[in-house]
Amino acid sequence: GESIHWRYSTGGYGIRIMHSVHIIGSSGLGGAESFYARLIHGLHRQGDRVTAINRPDSPVSRVLDQSITQVHPRMVNHFDFISRMQIRRFARLEQPEIIQTYMTRATTLTHIPEGRGTVHVARLGGYYRLKRFSHAHAWVGNTRGICDYMLENGFPADRVFYIGNFVGDIQSSSEAEKAATRSESGIPDDALVVSAAGRFIEKKGFDVLLEAFARLPAEIDDRPVHLILIGDGRMREKLERQASAIEGKERIHWTGWQTNPGPWYQLADVCVCPSHDEPLGNVILEAWRHGKPIVSTRTMGGEELISDSGDGLLVPVGDAQGMSAAIGRYLTDPDLRAANAAAGLQRVTAEFSEAAIVSQYRDLYRQLAP
Repeated sequence: GESIHWRYSTGGYGIRIMHSVHIIGSSGLGGAESFYARLIHGLHRQGDRVTAINRPDSPVSRVLDQSITQVHPRMVNHFDFISRMQIRRFARLEQPEIIQTYMTRATTLTHIPEGRGTVHVARLGGYYRLKRFSHAHAWVGNTRGICDYMLENGFPADRVFYIGNFVGDIQSSSEAEKAATRSESGIPDDALVVSAAGRFIEKKGFDVLLEAFARLPAEIDDRPVHLILIGDGRMREKLERQASAIEGKERIHWTGWQTNPGPWYQLADVCVCPSHDEPLGNVILEAWRHGKPIVSTRTMGGEELISDSGDGLLVPVGDAQGMSAAIGRYLTDPDLRAANAAAGLQRVTAEFSEAAIVSQYRDLYRQLAP
């Protein structure tokens, strides 16, 4: 069958400074928005000219560095004619080489005529309705599965590109800082800690994780087992009610949404991605980046990222018993934890580092630019 293009030339472009514009229309701060900010910062650090277009007062606008130029059309819905005209006018006046859109709303509102000196790249982080993306000039999928999905639905193979995600650099906490975080959270120094991060919504599977935690013993090797839930969302009250019925509920800790979840990851002995549906799984990359072993459900992203070479454990979606068994396997085997954590860190460093991913985007932009 047709293959995904990998043509990333590394030379021949001189010192041309590219101008790329990045548009996102969502109002939250999840995985796509976090990657949007990370990529913008990464391109900016490489000396490229970057403009960020997002909604006024959106969380993502506040995490971007003040040195990044931002534009704020309202983008109230997919049919916001005024925002659509504002984006087209901006493209006509500024004439950036690349406009990259993220998710459905931004892509729907961005219509750039071909031959005007600007290439519209739509970045897909999920299995979206492709009809709303077909008008772009090129497409990036952040998993091979998403790229295959586009090819199977008739998108031209020479305009579909696979580029993965990367997670940001981490700042290791000192032992004193870790001890302070444990103390403030009421987590004993000798505890074995399981952690999970994400939005508290149905597809993220935190209810299954709570059921899995309830199946774990209260102690392993005379060490208490604790659970940290990093995040927030509309299911929080429902999840808290579920947790209140668990024996050992005092060993469950709720951090709220964390812009920098790093200190919490560093407390963990095991990280879990319990999602029902995960096209990629940024939390897998984040766990690896922090040098932690990961248990993930067999989502499309989980199966694509985690290999058979010992960089994680996979369990069926929705299987609380299987998830509990995998977590318990890690907690009772420190050698397995260390080996899988090391393999994951090696993977993320080699394949999903900022340097590697930003370089691929820069090369792609130069390949596509008129």
